Amino acid sequence: MTRTLTLLSLAAAAALAGCNKEDHTIVADPAGPDPMANQDNAGVVLPPAIAASKSYRCKDNSLVYVDWYSDGTARVKKVKTEAGTPATAEELKGDAKSSSVTANGQTCHV
Repeated sequence: MTRTLTLLSLAAAAALAGCNKEDHTIVADPAGPDPMANQDNAGVVLPPAIAASKSYRCKDNSLVYVDWYSDGTARVKKVKTEAGTPATAEELKGDAKSSSVTANGQTCHV
């Protein structure tokens, strides 16, 4: 019993010894208020979000990757990891909901 109390008091003393007794002032933003907080951002237009990303297999067994955007535009990619190029209406016919598209004159299916 004496050994338990001694160990407990040593543990409490060690915990208190680790405390820093200096005063601390906690500030939400040490750099000051945000200078952009009160500016009007009404002129900022965000880019469209990606609504769907699909891969299509064409008749020649090649793959075409298409990122469909929320504004109806699309980007066609030959490799899944590249950024791709914006597709025009002549290059890409179809939409995100259809199971097949026509890309560069080839019919491709999901």
